[in-house]
Amino acid sequence: MGVDWTKLPPELLESISENLKLYTDYLNFRAVCRSWRSSTPKIPSHLPPQLPWLMLPPSQSYQSHRAFYDLSTNKLRFLSLPESSNPNKRHCGSSHGWLVVLDESPSILLLNPLSRAKLHLPSLSSFPNVHSFNYSHIGKEYSLRSPSGDLYTRNLRQMRDSIKKIVLSVNPSKELRFVAIAILNQTGELVYCKNGDDSWRFIPGAQSYSEDVIYCEGLFYAVDKHGGIAICDVRDDSPKVSIVQTRTQLDGDMQYLINSGDELLLITRHLDLEFSFEPHQSYLVYRTKRFEVSRLVWSGPHWERVKSLYDKMIFIGENSSLSLSASDFTGCMGNCIYFTDDYSESNYDGSLGEHDVGIYKLWDGSIEPLPCYPRNSFFRMGWPTPLWVTPTPC
Repeated sequence: MGVDWTKLPPELLESISENLKLYTDYLNFRAVCRSWRSSTPKIPSHLPPQLPWLMLPPSQSYQSHRAFYDLSTNKLRFLSLPESSNPNKRHCGSSHGWLVVLDESPSILLLNPLSRAKLHLPSLSSFPNVHSFNYSHIGKEYSLRSPSGDLYTRNLRQMRDSIKKIVLSVNPSKELRFVAIAILNQTGELVYCKNGDDSWRFIPGAQSYSEDVIYCEGLFYAVDKHGGIAICDVRDDSPKVSIVQTRTQLDGDMQYLINSGDELLLITRHLDLEFSFEPHQSYLVYRTKRFEVSRLVWSGPHWERVKSLYDKMIFIGENSSLSLSASDFTGCMGNCIYFTDDYSESNYDGSLGEHDVGIYKLWDGSIEPLPCYPRNSFFRMGWPTPLWVTPTPC
């Protein structure tokens, strides 16, 4: 006589579900039948960090939904995200599974695409460089003070686009005492706020360390154009900054910091500028040429070139940079850098162009297109640019 799988004891089903490590496996497990679904929580709290999904630009066919490309299954998943689908919306980061969404207002929204949870950070008008804000001053709504003390104006869209990236210290669903750091595009300054604050504050002494920021064990690490590191401690009311001047000066177009196990890695991105021609128009296209990987040797200190990432894979772009082991997932490769473009200002003005996304293979320097995005074609995906988002159900 066969086993009636729908009659398994609830405690056994719960035990099995707690050993599932992938969110997609957990969803499939609960979808088997009603008894399996009723024996397990709708929202799992035991899952380790997941393989990020690539959030694609909005589609005319799914105006209130966003498509997410799942590497492990090579499929698209559609989530209802009206807050991120308006043409005036712009994302400026994803961190611990939360999107940072800006629009042409002072609002800064944190949104978890899976749980639909929302939080608001202090507004753009509360940034420490904002002298005044007034909706009635059309086209000059913001008055800002430069580092030298001069006043200048910005309109709503310019202020929206003045933020390069916002990084969170932890998942706000699991720790209410989180901290957010924003990188300012034009001045290279860093500002921060803690959950519950009414305004943002400067981090003195960290100006120009604005290539990338990560959080690790209570501290934020910021990097400048040549690989110099600023360690920012914002746990007290007065931020403390320690500068790590490395002997090795790195050249490249962009720098990304990665916390990989017990190592601090630096990913250096090199770009080429190409002309792309179509009937009746031509335009400039930035292309990733290659990447270099270095690890920080604290004795010295200096950056040391890394020849192989072995099982590790790196995800970079507008997201908080991330390192994972390929052996923990299907559909992906170790010793690779999965990248999206986060460098072109034309990403935000609605102009046409090819997004620079792909998989860089460290062992031979080749670039492979993502299956959802054909490279070297005239395929257009529109604005905003693709973004890695870690699926975080809670």
